[in-house]
Amino acid sequence: MLPQEFGKGLTRDWRPEPSHHHLPRPLSLTMNTAGDEEGVPGGRAEPAQQLGGEAAGGKAPSKLSAHSFTPGWTKVSCTCCVSERVEPLVVVKLGQKVIPETKRWLIKLIGAPQKDGGAGLLAHPGEDATGNIIVLSAPRCTLLRATEELGLCKIYRNGDMEAFAYDDRKHFRDSENMEVFLTSAERQYIIKYELDGLRAQKDLRIPGLLDSCTLQKRDSIWQKLRAAGVVVDTFPLHNPGKLKDLSEAWYCGNQLAQPLDKVNEYFGSSVAFYFSFLDFYTWSLLPPAILGLFIAYFSIEVQREMLQSVSGSQAEEVQNEPEPLISGHMLQAVFSMLWSTVVMELWKRRSSSLSYRWGTLNLAERFAEPRPGFHGDLGVNPVTGRMEPLFPEWKRDLRMALVSVPAVGLFLGLVVLGMMCFYRAEAGVKQLHKDWNSMVSQTLLYVPSVLHIVYTNMLATAYRTLAQALTEYENHREESAYDNHLTGKILVFTFFNNFAVLFHIAFFKQDVPLLRKRLASLLIISQVVNQVTEVVIPFLVDRFISAPHRTESEDDPEEDKFRNQGTLPLFPGLFAEYIELLVQFGYLSLFSCVFPLTAVLLLLNNLTEIRSDAYKICKLFRKPFTPPVAGLGVWQLAFEVLSFVSVVSNCWLLLLSPHLQGLSQEAGLSDSNLLMGAVIVEHVLILVKVIMAALIPDEPDWIRKKREHIEYTSMQALRQQKLNVQES
Repeated sequence: MLPQEFGKGLTRDWRPEPSHHHLPRPLSLTMNTAGDEEGVPGGRAEPAQQLGGEAAGGKAPSKLSAHSFTPGWTKVSCTCCVSERVEPLVVVKLGQKVIPETKRWLIKLIGAPQKDGGAGLLAHPGEDATGNIIVLSAPRCTLLRATEELGLCKIYRNGDMEAFAYDDRKHFRDSENMEVFLTSAERQYIIKYELDGLRAQKDLRIPGLLDSCTLQKRDSIWQKLRAAGVVVDTFPLHNPGKLKDLSEAWYCGNQLAQPLDKVNEYFGSSVAFYFSFLDFYTWSLLPPAILGLFIAYFSIEVQREMLQSVSGSQAEEVQNEPEPLISGHMLQAVFSMLWSTVVMELWKRRSSSLSYRWGTLNLAERFAEPRPGFHGDLGVNPVTGRMEPLFPEWKRDLRMALVSVPAVGLFLGLVVLGMMCFYRAEAGVKQLHKDWNSMVSQTLLYVPSVLHIVYTNMLATAYRTLAQALTEYENHREESAYDNHLTGKILVFTFFNNFAVLFHIAFFKQDVPLLRKRLASLLIISQVVNQVTEVVIPFLVDRFISAPHRTESEDDPEEDKFRNQGTLPLFPGLFAEYIELLVQFGYLSLFSCVFPLTAVLLLLNNLTEIRSDAYKICKLFRKPFTPPVAGLGVWQLAFEVLSFVSVVSNCWLLLLSPHLQGLSQEAGLSDSNLLMGAVIVEHVLILVKVIMAALIPDEPDWIRKKREHIEYTSMQALRQQKLNVQES
């Protein structure tokens, strides 16, 4: 068993009893040990005990294999977890100054049963005890318990999806085979989940480190090890064979459909949901793109305005034919407002179907453990009764009010400053073009827009770093609260940064030609800049700087191949990708009536974006840890908000339309009457959007029935366990 000090100094986070309803359970029931010797974390597996064939004959493999159980792995603590194959899933990279004593202690910590304070994982030291990596995998019981804690749904014996319950595990299909039962992304995330859950129960010194690195009671052990330089990096491993098959089915061929199930299996549901939404949104651009081409070809007014935007001066009328009563701008505006609602409602239905198929429909909503970065004075949580760091809510509110809000306001002021400089430069080049009237001066008309786009992109990058620091300073307890506050900060800035100039031009300057030219510049230049910064630059860096240091052959040790994966850049996440889609959606739903070809440009960009993003995540970055998700989360709310704001924006832009103003003059309507009519139309369209959202269910009827069935079975399981507790 564990040394006495080790068992007293470390503990797992409180975990719920395996059942549908997540009740607490005593730690002594976590896992059974298979004898004293097997319970020693860090002990080496005896080949004769767990292996047959070559290993049983005393001949150990010479290197760590991705598919064979080799000596060196920590022992499992129950017989049902014994396997002849251990798949390396995660690599922990240690600091260069970590001594063997510290590494052995860490391996014991990782491999110890959860009831004794360990992570309950399988650990391998790599080449030897002096190496700077530890390779991790997970036994069956640890994976199954975490599956229930996360609230994942799996296929039951009757073929339906059910919320997984550890006590009923034998009735779930393929629950004996973890490589089939759980996706590779889920298995790797569970390892991270278990490592992040390690906390110290009392003050404890880490062997081989200074006394200043002592673990305090309820400290997050993994965060402390990172801060002390013991753990430098933790990353999931690529499977070259699976990655090659996924690449061929995803972006290497000529196929249009994406292999979303394979993406979910390899990269996880959060990545799969992004690419599913990107695919759904891209093909949803076809109707507005076709309508935009139709309007641009047949509308005389639109042709005249496009010529005016290109030349930078007033253009003569293309034809003398009269415009129809309903102009192309009106048709485009009404269509965009209704299209945005239909798209988001249909996406909700698709999202619920995917979450059922990928087993994330019923993710657990339990009392979350404090996030690893949370800190405070140790005390008793009044809700859960657990000892943990406590941080007063008023302190967090004070930090947000006195630090976060002013800092965000400062950056919004910088956005306004850049907008004022843009207007000054715009006026200057206009005057220059008026004086020179040459090709050079006409080209200079677009220089202020280009410089302003570069400025806003640089400001957005700096602000993203600031937002992360501010959210960390606010010290949120739950990971979900941290993510929501960080996303909220960036969404506010992104909306202001990308749309402030356009709204100012439309609502205050009321300069529709300038708005049209600015929108065209944003669409073209921003797409080129994004493709260069997101794909071209990372590809060149990888090809000429990183790749030469990762050269390997088939005969190289597995440990070296694992280290090579660690030299890839860290995946930056999907935040920038969602921001790009949100800005696109805003351009289309808010302002496309002044530039009907908006959807055409977005469609062309996104058809290449799908493949470039797929190539980027497969080849240019490490494989990321991805938590299971049930949809887009807060991003879906942001898209819906833009959909409703589009009504106000489009109605106002139609008021500025020369065609509508001419019709109002012919009808003898005053400006106040015209404005009142626009307000009435705005309210009618909002009502139509609300009715459409209500008429289109958020999820198919069969999904609703499945969800209710899962809730019912969970309620029945809770009732049965209460009866068992009372009887005992």
